[in-house]
Amino acid sequence: MKIICIISQKGGATKTTLSIHLAVMAQQEGKQAAIIDLDPQASCAKWKDLREVGTPVVVSAQPARLSQVLEAARGAGADIVIIDTAPHSNLMTLDAARIADFILIPTKCGILDLQAVSSSVDMAAIAKRPAAIVLCAVPVRGATAEQAREALKPLGLEVCPITTGDRAAYRNALVSGLTAQEYEPDGKAAEEVKALYKWVSNKVIL
Repeated sequence: MKIICIISQKGGATKTTLSIHLAVMAQQEGKQAAIIDLDPQASCAKWKDLREVGTPVVVSAQPARLSQVLEAARGAGADIVIIDTAPHSNLMTLDAARIADFILIPTKCGILDLQAVSSSVDMAAIAKRPAAIVLCAVPVRGATAEQAREALKPLGLEVCPITTGDRAAYRNALVSGLTAQEYEPDGKAAEEVKALYKWVSNKVIL
């Protein structure tokens, strides 16, 4: 079982959107996926309440119960578990990061978002786990992604070559308990999710 931990010390960094889309993509690729929602806002769990399909499994859990929930997922035959962590929760996020096979740090491209990435990078370094930054909700026009990559270079952490765009498909899908690749299978957002999942899969050898 592979564990992917999604962390960001800034709220609104698209952690939940990333968690949901990767988990559903894993299911579509024939894997058994589960999401552990550690955020008190329980956004993943609320999305699952809207969803008519039984998979992926979403468990809203207290951080203190993380080990037990992971063991239950392993016992149930999960191939991949994605942990959606809470912002502004250093110790609890660090505990989750330390048990991950891979850490993803999503960020938008605004200056305040980019400035907040360093604390998450530091956390990944403390956890001593492989990690990468993912640019999310990137404006579909302009050189924003390239500018963000330049701004992130001093942090010395790999930036994923795949980005997700600021697309209506992501927003529209979530309100119906779906993902972009289900809502608009032939759309640009679906292409992004498939490419990102393939990249992550190669990192953790799924």
